[in-house]
Parts: sequence; C-alpha cells; structure tokens
Amino acid sequence: MKIVLAEKVSPATLALLVKEPGWNCVTADKITDLKAELADADALIVRSAVQADAALIEAAPKLRIIGRAGVGVDNIDTAAATHAGIVVMNTPGANAVAVAELTLGLMIAMCRSIPRANETMHAGKWDKKSLQGLELRGKTLGIVGLGRIGLEVARRAAAFGMELVAYDPFIAPVIARENGVTLANLDDVFRHSDYLTLHVGLTAQTEGMINATSIAIMKPGVRIVNCARGELIVDAALADALKSGKVAGAALDVFHQEPLKDSPYFALPNVLLSPHIAGATDEAQEAIGIQLATQVRDYLKLGVVQNAVNLPSLSHEEYLEVAPYIEMASRLGHFLSHSTPGQLENIQITYSGRIAQGKTDLIRNAAIAGIFADTEGENSVNRINAAAIAQERGIRIQEDKKEFVSGGSGSVLKLTLHSSDGDSAASATVLHGTSPRLLTYDGIDIEAPLNGTLVVIRNHDVPGVVGRIGTILGEHQINIANFALGRSTRSQKIPQGQALAVVQIDVPSAHDAAPALAALKAVEAIASVRLVELGEA
Repeated sequence: MKIVLAEKVSPATLALLVKEPGWNCVTADKITDLKAELADADALIVRSAVQADAALIEAAPKLRIIGRAGVGVDNIDTAAATHAGIVVMNTPGANAVAVAELTLGLMIAMCRSIPRANETMHAGKWDKKSLQGLELRGKTLGIVGLGRIGLEVARRAAAFGMELVAYDPFIAPVIARENGVTLANLDDVFRHSDYLTLHVGLTAQTEGMINATSIAIMKPGVRIVNCARGELIVDAALADALKSGKVAGAALDVFHQEPLKDSPYFALPNVLLSPHIAGATDEAQEAIGIQLATQVRDYLKLGVVQNAVNLPSLSHEEYLEVAPYIEMASRLGHFLSHSTPGQLENIQITYSGRIAQGKTDLIRNAAIAGIFADTEGENSVNRINAAAIAQERGIRIQEDKKEFVSGGSGSVLKLTLHSSDGDSAASATVLHGTSPRLLTYDGIDIEAPLNGTLVVIRNHDVPGVVGRIGTILGEHQINIANFALGRSTRSQKIPQGQALAVVQIDVPSAHDAAPALAALKAVEAIASVRLVELGEA
C-alpha cells in the first residue's frame, strides 16, 4: 500500500500510518514530481496548498482515497474524484474547539476593545475613559450553522450568560434544546442578534449571505464574527455598514482572497482582522492529522467510510452492521447483470426490514456496481462512483424502503431492472451474518448461495430436466456444489419457462464450463442458460 503525503503532517500522523506492515509512506520532503509519485499510489493526503485537480487525479489510476487535513475541499476536484471512484474525506470537527475559542475571544476583544487598549498602553497612554466596554452577559448571540463548531460556540457562550438563537435547517430540535439554543429562521436570527457568528460552509445558498439586504434587517450596533468562509460576506456592504455605525464592529478571520493584500477593512478601526488562524492551535493540528490518518487507514484496511464529502459516512459500528449487505448487494447486482431482455432504463431498489432503517447509500452503490461489473469499458465502476455513472448513462435509480419484511429474514434487498423490452428482478438476504443467499428470481421462490460459479437455468416444468442437467454436468466432469430448484405457480406468468434451477459448480474458470453450457442449451426443454461468476463469499 502506497500513501503519498503531499504536504507536511505531524510526526504522530505519520507514525500512525508507517506502523502498518507493508505500507510505503512518501512524505512531502521526498517528493520531486507529485504526478509521478501518484502513478502507483493508493492514497493521497493533502492540506490546502496542493491542488488535486482533474489532471492530477488522472495521473493516479490506482488512487482509492484523497484525504484533506481540514474541512474545506476547494482544492480537490470532487466531481473528478467521484467519477474516478475515489472517495474524498475531510476532517470536520477536529478543530471545533479551537475555532470556538477564537470566536469567543474575538467577541470579548470587540466588546472590551482589547486591541486598542494594548495599542494605547504600548504608546504610553493611560486612556481608561475611552475604553469602557460592554458585557456579553444578557446579550443575544445569533449562530448561523449549529454544527460541531456552532455547538461548541453555543456551549461556551452559555457560560457567559448569553441568550442563544440559531439558524440551521439540518439540526434536530432536541440537540438545540439540550444546548439551550432557540432555533429560528434566518431573518429572525439576523433581527434579534447583538452578536452574530457564522459557522456554515460555502454553498450557493450561503455565498454572500451577509449583504446590504440582510444587514438592513439587523439591530443597529450588531457585531459580526466570521471564522468560517470569507465568501459568506459581501465586503463592500459590510464596510459601508461599519462606516455608518449600523454594524458596530466586526472580527474577520477569513477572506475572499488569502493572503489579504488589499481590503476596504484596512482603514476601518472597528474591524479586527486575523490571518485565518481559527483552527491554528497545536492541539487542533495534531487532532486533525491523527483523525485523517485514522480515517485513511480504516478505509484502506476495512472499507469504513468516515467524513466523506462524496459519499455518506458510516461509523465503524455502522459499517460492521451494514458490510454484509453491501457485499450481498454487489453479488445480487452481478447476478442480475445482463438478465434484462432489452436496454436497461431504470433500477429499482427496495430495502425491507432492518436495513431500511439505516444508511443505505453504500448498499445502493454496491448493487449498481454489481450490475455494471461485466459491462465492457466499465472496469472503473465501484461503490463510490456507481450512482454517478448510472446517472451519466441516463439510467434512473428508484429507492423504496419498507420497515417490515414477511417471512423469516430480518432484512431483504430486492433489485428490479426495468428495460425497454421487459423486466428482471431478484431478492436476497444475508444468513448467519456472513452468507449472502438468493431468495427469489423473476417471481420464483428459490434459495441459493450467492457465491462461487453459478449456472442459472430457465426450463419448462416437465419431467426429466433435472436429471438431464445433472447428467450433462457429470459427463463434462463438473462437480455440483449446490443445486437449488424453484417453480412458478399457475397464477404466475413467467417468461422463458416455468421452472428455475440455480446450480453452483466447481470449475477453475468459465472457459472450462463452456462445453457443458453448450450441451445444456441444446436440451429442448431448457429455455435459457446463463453463467454467473461471483467469487467466494
């Protein structure tokens, strides 16, 4: 396993990776040509300086993961990574305490004029009267974004006796209540805040959210702190408000262009400026590096996806629970691949039972990747990019969830492939936590293993067919490992015959089974024969 650390990391971060047996870790000081190093790399770790663009990603055909030590992934082309089947991870929350502490520090610095007090004292002045300040106690703090950092700010602000109001459409009300925060719409947060702090990412909805219109809603004398993203603020609008006194003060740690070389804020005495240092503490940088190294290691060794920006994340415990169904979904998709009579148009995925209650994105992607497994030219389809590639190919994905499942299985996955000329469907479950089992195929109940080499036979329900299948396989020196049978009921309208056999055989390769398959196809009562290679479970 080759890990390329394209930027400097802490010794503890490196130590966590190099102790893995057989792992080759290439550090930034040893890299002369990054593209050349990535030619055979499995993982790339960056901070903010390296641009992991489409060209760099194209130069890394084996790359499985890009890890960003920090939150923002602007320097990573996530679309190109997703298309290449590369998971992109960041480390949100590792610096939450550091950012929260600076946020509170900037608020105190503003209300007590600490920078000016220090400046006048160094100038030999005892300017006590002009430095009378305000208390945070009893003031309303508006928090835009109640994620990990926003919650850390809320907890610390509560200790100062502040009233807390927040906007975040993606936070459960119970979490807000437990932290003494009142949730409100964005305009109401603007309207009631004495202090306003921003803790959201940059999106089309948040870009420029502090502008002339939103500032007009705010209280006269509001103070604004931004330790999130510079693009959240329209600089000209805030500068005008600071000059007029509508905004009494601002403290900014992030900017549109960094380093900040020219700004309307330079001439304004009621603005505190810092050079993007909110997360820059020894403790935070160490925590970020260790967290990222742990995530990269767990993904490469165990397949656990944590803090991915192009795929929903799972904790280790969640992954352990869902992993057997991810593998089963891949096998079921592979089993159904090439089974539709026409051009594939739509994939319907139905989750029943316990799996319907959890995160199913990896199960979905595994099923789609399995369907595409033998498609010529689609060798790069995997569990990261499967849904995106299906969308590119114009194939619609429909997902349905049912909390209850009939029969004895705790969880069942059903795949239905809709094509221009007909449909094909199959369902499966996992037995004993590790054994993927087929349950139905095109409306016929049948229990068969989803592993090894399978011969799927559709035949007319007439005497002698089962015996003939066994005879032909025996004549070709092919051992039968498992033989499962199913038949349709009179009420069912099953195409290509009324009975089904799924035969697990022992052969070194598909080529070795070819003569036997040809003989089976020649049997008059057999409507179709299909070989499916699933590998060992």
